[in-house]
Amino acid sequence: MTTKTRPGNFFEDFRLGQHLVHAPPRTVTEGDIAVYMALFGPRFALHSSDPFAQSLGLPRAPVDSMLAFHLVFGRTVADVSLNAIANLGYAGGRFGVPVYPGDTLTADSKVIGLKPNKDGKTGVVYVHSTGLNQRGETVLDYRRWVMVRKRDADAPNPEAHVPELPAAVPATELHCPFSVPAGCYDAARAGSEFLWDDYQPGERIDHVDGMTIEDAEHMLATRLYQNTAKVHFNLHVEREGRFGKRIVYGGHVISLARALSFNGLGNALLVAAIHGGRHTAPCFGGDTVYAWSEVLAKDPLPGRDDVGALRVRTVATKDRACADFPGHDASAPADPAVVLDLDYSVLMPRRI
Repeated sequence: MTTKTRPGNFFEDFRLGQHLVHAPPRTVTEGDIAVYMALFGPRFALHSSDPFAQSLGLPRAPVDSMLAFHLVFGRTVADVSLNAIANLGYAGGRFGVPVYPGDTLTADSKVIGLKPNKDGKTGVVYVHSTGLNQRGETVLDYRRWVMVRKRDADAPNPEAHVPELPAAVPATELHCPFSVPAGCYDAARAGSEFLWDDYQPGERIDHVDGMTIEDAEHMLATRLYQNTAKVHFNLHVEREGRFGKRIVYGGHVISLARALSFNGLGNALLVAAIHGGRHTAPCFGGDTVYAWSEVLAKDPLPGRDDVGALRVRTVATKDRACADFPGHDASAPADPAVVLDLDYSVLMPRRI
């Protein structure tokens, strides 16, 4: 039987330095924003109100940072992680120009690392992916690594190479597209009185609220991004897999944690960088996600006294409220309740 279908790349199909052109391009619409808000309920004012965004010098409310991330990520799945077992982590992620409804996003990736696993059936693929808008401007640039199945356990493994990954994105490379005129920031409308100056390194914030993941919602969200990874959709196959059920896309948990973080970080208007992150355990339909954050650093932006970068570590847990969660130390052994450990920087107005 002849076929014109594409089974996706298996581990033995990847080559170091390989350039992957992802399809299809994706034009962002108002509908995407409405569905995203219905799924996660983010309340950050910059993404919710055109007049609020215009008061900070933007033409209108930009797309939520994490929606932009998922739309770029979704371009890459068919070529990178269609046959993935798990998406393992991120590093060196930089957000560029804001995304607005009407923008069209494309993505390309370069294979920067390969590591066969000892089981002989899987391997880890490292890629550097870039998302551009229709003007060729970078909207997102990041690295991730993913565990991918082999098609044939006896097939020779690709050349092994583990890349050196950036530990962090320097504050000098953070892009801030908005400005805060003196005396013009409406903290009351933003929903929080706490600005960049009010946070201190070492401070920990329990975001209090929890949100239960529904199977229908996580599959709808993943389809919204055109993420076609089989582990998220095909219960017929996954029933015979490691967990016996569909795995929630890790980015779904990131969006939940980001939305929950509004309660305590309400003026964290944009995500500027993802320094690193790990999905430490899977989530499934029916799990309830909570989140807490630790302030890691306060970084002034060069030449700016109106906006600062807050480097934050956000930990998401499942079925265990953060108030009674003891494993707050990043160096401690992973607790099975932890599903996400994300190190990132947000942009926040300063007191001027």
